[in-house]
Amino acid sequence: MAEITTIMLRVEDATAQALAPFGDLIGRVPDARAIAVDFYKGAVTMRYPARFSCDHPVEVTLASVDPRPGEVRYMERHFQHTQAFLPLGGKPFVAVMAPPGEGDLPDLAQVRAFRFDGSAGFAMHRGTWHEFPFAVEEDTDLVVLLSSQTGYDLQAKDAVTEEAQGPDLDKKDIVARTGHVFRFDLTENAA
Repeated sequence: MAEITTIMLRVEDATAQALAPFGDLIGRVPDARAIAVDFYKGAVTMRYPARFSCDHPVEVTLASVDPRPGEVRYMERHFQHTQAFLPLGGKPFVAVMAPPGEGDLPDLAQVRAFRFDGSAGFAMHRGTWHEFPFAVEEDTDLVVLLSSQTGYDLQAKDAVTEEAQGPDLDKKDIVARTGHVFRFDLTENAA
């Protein structure tokens, strides 16, 4: 294999504005549309911080994640749902994403890393390229909302390349296909 080029990512704070090309912040977003709930005399306020859509049954899963090196070799996207990640227990995590695009691979110049402080999660637009979130602390739990089809697509991964393809999933080995690897410091605070 040819020489691998490392692209260092600066870890940014996950804000609604910064995440807009990739998806929506799920948390206390002040401009999220309110839903009128009149049963509880103002004690309950409900909002729509993000829309979730799925062409198949939705799976509610719990991922228990431990820290791993801040290196992105694989990125994937989903065609049939807007996957969401919601932290439990207030533990921070980092998500690496690239906006949806027409190409067969993510636009490497658009890949960004976001640090979530544990008080909010996110729902991605369909087609957003991403790697599974990286835990900053041990025993980080994330609720993952995803299509039942994703599990079938992941089980059909190629034994040699470890890439996976299916009706919902397109998972690519970015290093093998581009000669580039993304790295970031898990402990880096946003500038």
